[in-house]
Amino acid sequence: MTVTKTRTPAGVDEGKRAAGAEPVGPARSERLSALVQQHGALAVLVIVSLVATFSFDSFATGDNVSNMATSSAFLAIVALGMTFVIITGGIDLSVGSLFALGGVLAAWGSRHGTLVALLLPLAVCGAVGVVNGLLVARSRLAPFIVTLAAMLGARGLMLAITDEGANTYLIGKGSFLAELGQGTTLGLGNPVWIMLALFVAGAVVLRRTRFGQHVYAVGGNEDAAALMGAPVARTKILVYTLSGVLAGLAGALNAAWLASGVTILGNGMELEAISAVVIGGTLLTGGLGYVSGSLVGVLLLKVIQNVINQIGSLDSSYQQVVSGAFLAVVVVAQTWLGRRRQLM
Repeated sequence: MTVTKTRTPAGVDEGKRAAGAEPVGPARSERLSALVQQHGALAVLVIVSLVATFSFDSFATGDNVSNMATSSAFLAIVALGMTFVIITGGIDLSVGSLFALGGVLAAWGSRHGTLVALLLPLAVCGAVGVVNGLLVARSRLAPFIVTLAAMLGARGLMLAITDEGANTYLIGKGSFLAELGQGTTLGLGNPVWIMLALFVAGAVVLRRTRFGQHVYAVGGNEDAAALMGAPVARTKILVYTLSGVLAGLAGALNAAWLASGVTILGNGMELEAISAVVIGGTLLTGGLGYVSGSLVGVLLLKVIQNVINQIGSLDSSYQQVVSGAFLAVVVVAQTWLGRRRQLM
């Protein structure tokens, strides 16, 4: 190909203006916008953590860090499944109820052995996810309505199992399930290591497999994905199934950690998971998202909550105020960055 150089005003280097080359300025600005969108939450997390470390003596202690990590693990597992769903352009409001249902089923099943205690919540919550996926993909119903109905149904099933919350099933302290939730390895709780392993697997699946490519394709443009031969319906069913399974697993691990199936847990968890995923850089409109960003979003929410607890004079409800403000800022920033990249 013959490259034709043209003269440019104001002494601009002719080599940078070769025919077919992209302008340097917009390309650099686009890379900067993508960098901010992907790693902005991590920068905020580092800054908040540093400020808290120098402001509160007990913040960076081993016990506090370990407690924050363990309490973050359950929400992070739920957020991992939510990440896949949102990247496809969907939403899953049922994860909070499935989290509570999974915990109750695990505690109830622990009377019949650890295997039943682990498989039962995965099977039941996964089945709910399959139904959600079928209704969204095959019947083309709105994900908001479908998963809202599933949220109410799962909560009702959980209350029926516990006789309207009157029965609380306990997990024996000497069981393997209790050790799975309460034991530690290298100073961190076992749920943290399970969560990290799941995130590594999720990142590999999303970035290195054909299924991950289909997830991004469906979220980017569903019609174009179908024309390219991507199994749109199957991909949606799988991501909602994955979301249900992970919510059930998180509930089971939380029940093992608490040694009981607590019925009041999970309220509002779906909103926390969505907030963490969006704060981590995943677009609510689909087509773009990061597993690592969702983990950072969860950690940021938990660090903010811990800082508020460290202050002591502030009510815990301020954590929701701050989280809501973060979410609003992130959504506005995502919209602005997206428009800039489209104009470049």
